[in-house]
Amino acid sequence: MPKSEHGQIVETAQEARQGEPGPSVLLVLTISLTAVIFMLAVIWLIFFKI
Repeated sequence: MPKSEHGQIVETAQEARQGEPGPSVLLVLTISLTAVIFMLAVIWLIFFKI
């Protein structure tokens, strides 16, 4: 529960750093990993199959 002093919310340093990674973090990780795998496959096909 956040503490309020003089109309401002006061948190400890640990409370201020805490956060929950939302679904956007998983989405970015999935998209970037898929892009890297695709690019490596394209490079491999260009240099080793042709």
